[in-house]
Amino acid sequence: MEDKLYEGKSKIICSGPNDNSFIIRYKDTATAFNGEKKAVLSGKGKLNAAISNLIYAYLDEHGIRTHLLRVLDETSVLVRKAEIVMVEVIIRNAAAGSFSKKYGVAEGTALKNATIEFSLKSDELGDPMINESQITALGLATPEELSEMKQQAFRINELMCALFAKADIKLIDFKLEFGRCGGKIILCDEISPDSCRLWDTGTDKKLDKDRFRRDLGNVLDSYRDVLGRLENVCKI
Repeated sequence: MEDKLYEGKSKIICSGPNDNSFIIRYKDTATAFNGEKKAVLSGKGKLNAAISNLIYAYLDEHGIRTHLLRVLDETSVLVRKAEIVMVEVIIRNAAAGSFSKKYGVAEGTALKNATIEFSLKSDELGDPMINESQITALGLATPEELSEMKQQAFRINELMCALFAKADIKLIDFKLEFGRCGGKIILCDEISPDSCRLWDTGTDKKLDKDRFRRDLGNVLDSYRDVLGRLENVCKI
């Protein structure tokens, strides 16, 4: 019988069938502002799991190493056991959120090139931004690991921009997490409207977690919209 190892804001990590795997179960909890705002949205876990599984399958087909082994059910996946690198990687294609606030750039402004940022993975400290020399100084990642994470993040951005463009969605920005497995850096966690900013190409309607953060309403309808579009383009 599986044991619960860790429960986060949106997922539960359980022991897997062997020492080299975990089971991840998606929850219906929605959180924002480091957990200060919370709600239960029935069906959210199922939607995020389905979206993330589609994206992971697509990335795997295009040579990205990920932790996903197989889908177990509508809210559960079996993944490779990995040591998480305690650094979140943020890629931005357009200004939004904290980037707009910090730099005084209107939301939606296209950037001349994709940018990369890092934050320390720590809810307790509020996930503060951290630079490359600080990452290596603290031993969070080696220079080689950091280089690999950056390379993979930009490649994932290229692939995801192409996928979402087919679905008439702009990929504004997104967050990634990586882990160490078998001496290699692999993609971990999820890719969903919880971790991406996704805007409708024609109207700039927000289809992501900002609908919850900003009390825009229709959170689950927007997630269903994203899933439906991805399912359509992935059939092509």
